[in-house]
Amino acid sequence: MKLKNLLANKNVVTILGAILIVIVLFAFYKWRLNQAINPISVPYAKQTIGPRTQITSDMIGYIDVQQSSLKGNVLINATRDIINMYTNINSTIPEGGFFYKDLIVRFEDLADSFLIDMPKDKNGNYMTAYNFKVNVEKTYGNSIYPGNYVDIYFRTMEGDKVLYGKLASNVKALAVKDQNGNHVFENITENRKPNQIILAVTDELSSLLRVAESLKDSELILVPTNVIYRPDYEETKNSIVTEVSNEDIKGYIEARSAS
Repeated sequence: MKLKNLLANKNVVTILGAILIVIVLFAFYKWRLNQAINPISVPYAKQTIGPRTQITSDMIGYIDVQQSSLKGNVLINATRDIINMYTNINSTIPEGGFFYKDLIVRFEDLADSFLIDMPKDKNGNYMTAYNFKVNVEKTYGNSIYPGNYVDIYFRTMEGDKVLYGKLASNVKALAVKDQNGNHVFENITENRKPNQIILAVTDELSSLLRVAESLKDSELILVPTNVIYRPDYEETKNSIVTEVSNEDIKGYIEARSAS
């Protein structure tokens, strides 16, 4: 009953409230003071880490520092925020330097990350990135996506004859970009139009493609691997259409490369 009477007294309630506020403020101040004084373990680079580099655990050391001395968005949790991540395209972390949030990205957010993940040929050699000029029509209505595989056909006119054949099979598309170099499929709300497809090709195929693209009355055609290409009838109805072998197509291009 006495407690109830005390709580009914406004002056007592005010004093108790003030005491509670002081206790909370003191606890918060002590917590902040401990944060500032007590050191924490912070990851740092044991070696200089260049741009576009995957960060592994052996590249990371740890040092105890006072949290109050840390400036900027220094990453503290190496397991969650640093290990297996990548340094950004223009970022270098010097030996002894801390890892800042703006310098670290996920692989899928790395600009042109496909260049890091370049496939190898059957001999174990890294392939070459080849920029193939396209438009919406030449990408089957913008239906060729990064990671898809395509076949490359070559078609040429010789008088009233149309010669065509498959130059390469199962070529991986690494990226699809618009005329400004932006990835077409990273932001579907902008309705970006394809301007180039970047392919993973061997050095030999890269040379053949460059020559083929320069030849007059000739064309390179990309088709999905599940599509069989045939020249358009309306374009060739007055011509003799002949499909030739892969070796004949290569020989045809190489002969014009030497001329």
